[in-house]
Amino acid sequence: MADQAKLSRHNPYTNHVFHRVIISALVLLLSCTAATSDRQPPLISQLAKDPETSLYTISVKADKSPLLLDLAGSLVWSTCPPSSAHSTVPCESDTCAVAKQQSSHRCRYVDGGRFWENREPGPSWCACAARPLNPVTGQCSTGDLTSLTMKANTTNGTMELRPEESFAVVGACAPGRLLGSLPAGAAGVAGLSRRSLSLPSQLVAQRGFGRKFSLCLPAFATFGDTPVYLPTPERGFIDYTTSIPYTPLLTNPANAGGYYIPVKGISASWHGADAAAALPRGALDIDVRTGRGGVVLSTATPYTVMRPDVFRAFAKAFDHAIIRGKVSFMERVPATKPFELCYNGAFPMLKRAGLDMPYIKLELGDGATRNWTLFNDNYMVPVDGAMCVGILPMGPDGMPVDGEPAVVIGGKQLENNLLVFDLEKQVLGFSMLLSVQLSGCRSSYFFRN
Repeated sequence: MADQAKLSRHNPYTNHVFHRVIISALVLLLSCTAATSDRQPPLISQLAKDPETSLYTISVKADKSPLLLDLAGSLVWSTCPPSSAHSTVPCESDTCAVAKQQSSHRCRYVDGGRFWENREPGPSWCACAARPLNPVTGQCSTGDLTSLTMKANTTNGTMELRPEESFAVVGACAPGRLLGSLPAGAAGVAGLSRRSLSLPSQLVAQRGFGRKFSLCLPAFATFGDTPVYLPTPERGFIDYTTSIPYTPLLTNPANAGGYYIPVKGISASWHGADAAAALPRGALDIDVRTGRGGVVLSTATPYTVMRPDVFRAFAKAFDHAIIRGKVSFMERVPATKPFELCYNGAFPMLKRAGLDMPYIKLELGDGATRNWTLFNDNYMVPVDGAMCVGILPMGPDGMPVDGEPAVVIGGKQLENNLLVFDLEKQVLGFSMLLSVQLSGCRSSYFFRN
């Protein structure tokens, strides 16, 4: 009898049926929990910045292997055990149909799409095949849609609470070959887009804690409707989510999951010299017919990337502000790749917040409560004694985000900046550079216990 039980546990068909029952229960949970359960506490997770790639990871997997943080990503994906040891989603399920709709339209298969090679015949052939994407290389693969076990701390709005809570999300398996160019040790990607299988969307469906999440790179992320207490010099710790400006989030028909903001113009200012980028009319707008254009946020791109016509106009305006900014000893120097604009590094010091450098202003429209200003540390990068502008022209491989945007705002420009994604109201809160306000992401009250 014991031998019969042992055989049953290792029977591939029995395992497949068991896995399908588990994954079906998870899918049902995702669709029903928010409507039938009490609101659960928000989650918080610390982040890390990889010094080699300048990209960010989140360690929410139960085994703590980090996942690349990808604002544009539609899925959570990771390397997985062999197909006989992980659960699968039925290929005829609604969840599988959603996963296929969310697949990137532009990618190069890392394995030639040979998903079915070496798979054992049997019921597992009806496992849903998802298409995980590496946003750094633009490569993709195919792999089972499965259940991934996660862990994170909850928060009461002021402190990180312990112990961690376990939960599961629907995610995709991927081969190790897809991990190229990701931060060291990364096992996959945590997609944070507005699509229904992203990490924030699944957590909202499970926990019913409000359609919000926040990022404060490179320190932490919160999921759910929670205050974020950061220090101020005059008032001590305050809830920054109530005092920062907000801008509407736009929807792009070609990239419905992306976080687009309504930038209408770009300018540079320094010591009384103001220079607006001479952009063609509508250069930053989204083309509603093709989905091209617009300004989108990305945490999988280290620096802001501009379409060539936009970059030329920006570079001319920035140079103008430097030259006419009444600091006679400033001069352009040969650039170090990948940068295009580098200066001699002799910028004067400010009393409170680093070097005295031009302000770059993203002029927002469509109901934004304030323009978005980039200060020194949000764009300047020290390179071999020079200071280089961390804003780049588009390269020969095109834009790093789907939909051919006009501008991709990268991690350097988002760092040390509290970003609150309110998907109920479809708005983005942005603090701008916290160090200029004598605050910072690493000073959060969450981790003071």
